Amino acid sequence: MQDQHIASAFDRDLEAVQAQIMKMGGLVEDAIRNGALSLESRDEELAEKVRAGDKVIDNLEIMINESAARVIALRAPTAIDLRLILSVIKISANLERIGDYANNMAKRTGVLSQIAPVNDSAGAIRRMARTVEAMLKDALDAYIQRDAELAADIIERDQEVDQMYNALFREFLTFMMEDPRNITACMHLHFIAKNVERMGDLVTSIAEQVIYLVTGQHPDEDRPKADHTSMPTGS
Repeated sequence: MQDQHIASAFDRDLEAVQAQIMKMGGLVEDAIRNGALSLESRDEELAEKVRAGDKVIDNLEIMINESAARVIALRAPTAIDLRLILSVIKISANLERIGDYANNMAKRTGVLSQIAPVNDSAGAIRRMARTVEAMLKDALDAYIQRDAELAADIIERDQEVDQMYNALFREFLTFMMEDPRNITACMHLHFIAKNVERMGDLVTSIAEQVIYLVTGQHPDEDRPKADHTSMPTGS
């Protein structure tokens, strides 16, 4: 009876932590969507809402880490359960970082709203952000459903985000060469686009954690990447 009571308490603790993860994930999805929308619509009020929401996301990560540490300290989890708890900690860290990037996007809305728009670049960034948001939603679904196949599909889809970023990078270079007055706006827009590309990488890391959680194996480290703008290291 005592063992059953301990197991029941452990299950409740895990459910509580996973509920926090899903709440955090939903807030991060909102931050991506609203950050990109504020950029395209030049809505500084919405951008401020994203910035204020980042504090809530940060606090949730702290709560999740504290809850996970408490579970480890009090419940003496088995190897499989420990894998779940460690995955939760890593997923929350990735979510917090994605939230930071959405916050960075919102921060630049005020600056860019004072500068003439460059073609449909803000709209293109929003479309890129929507792709990342959809990937994140699926990654959280894969986590809840313990669906390694869906997680693997998300990893493949990150190439689409990389390709969208590459296209934007080339466009920004062209706009700057055609008219030096575009340089300031394009530098800000490129910074944002790169942040969105990094969001995709972080979502991919969440998907990799799902695969590890389900299979006990980390996916192939040589996952596909289609971002060709970075310089190779060690050359």
